[in-house]
Amino acid sequence: MNLNPPSLILALESSCDDTSVAIVRNGRQVLSNVICSQTDLHAKYGGVVPEAAAREHIASINDTLQAALDQAGCQLTDMDAFAATLGPGLVGSLLVGANTGKTLSLITGKPFLGVNHLYAHVASNYLESDLEPPFLCLLVSGGHTQLIVVDDYQSMRIVGETMDDAVGEAYDKVARLMNLPYPGGPVLDKLSYSGNPKAFRLPKAALDHPYNFSFSGLKTATLRAYEKANQLLPPDSPSEAKEALTADMAASFQHTVVETLFEKTVRCAREHGIDTIAIAGGVSANSGIRTRFQTYADSNPGTRLYVPKMAYCTDNAAMVAASAYFNPITDDIRQEVFSRAAR
Repeated sequence: MNLNPPSLILALESSCDDTSVAIVRNGRQVLSNVICSQTDLHAKYGGVVPEAAAREHIASINDTLQAALDQAGCQLTDMDAFAATLGPGLVGSLLVGANTGKTLSLITGKPFLGVNHLYAHVASNYLESDLEPPFLCLLVSGGHTQLIVVDDYQSMRIVGETMDDAVGEAYDKVARLMNLPYPGGPVLDKLSYSGNPKAFRLPKAALDHPYNFSFSGLKTATLRAYEKANQLLPPDSPSEAKEALTADMAASFQHTVVETLFEKTVRCAREHGIDTIAIAGGVSANSGIRTRFQTYADSNPGTRLYVPKMAYCTDNAAMVAASAYFNPITDDIRQEVFSRAAR
């Protein structure tokens, strides 16, 4: 379905700590998707430093742009349009990608398309797939946890969201409390494989709204349980015992998070009469989440599940290009592309 006449779009993503440039045809065919990660830069701080991120974007944007063109075998004059993330994100970082995209637009005389970062994550499921609305999307990232009913390419409704910590934020905070390296989410996910998911009984938040989430209490309960368990270990316990305890806590935390996300998503899909579920956002790379939902889809033939390829889970420009093709927004960093359902 061609909702936006330009077919070959060069997109830029610089909303946080990854510089990315991609070239995508018709919102689905990825010709190139180059990502310059800043993980090592921010690891020593235990989190993203906005000023440092913006400076690194400036330093790497030109090389990343050239790499994307080379990978796709294209020239700037081949593009039908340019796109960039306008928000939400770190303002200093956003300006790098947005200004680069607008400059390329002026130089070539081709249109510039603004993109909302959250919709771009939803649109990551269009890449190299046949997904079409309507569907229910579970958006899980470091800054957001939302259930979104996608009625059409250009019409979405947020029907549930977190009341405090986003799921990715909870992962990073728990990992830090357990003295695990940054970024904490992938470390906890990997560690959970060797642990017992039922070693610790952790709470699920009881909320008035059936589709809303809360992870702040879980984070606190995990910390207290972990501290208490460590105190009960004999002083002369071997390192293997402490490693096993950490693995059990990681597995128990992940099990609780995954079941919370799964239960609310499936309930929402059933009550809205939706049989297609998509997962998006950086945390969609989590193996526990992917496995739980895939197992459900495999055992329920009427359910269709879409999860982005790993390369399109975290921040990347390919998803920005898909978003620009199917649902561009005006040149306004404050624009809200989602409508909110009545609470």
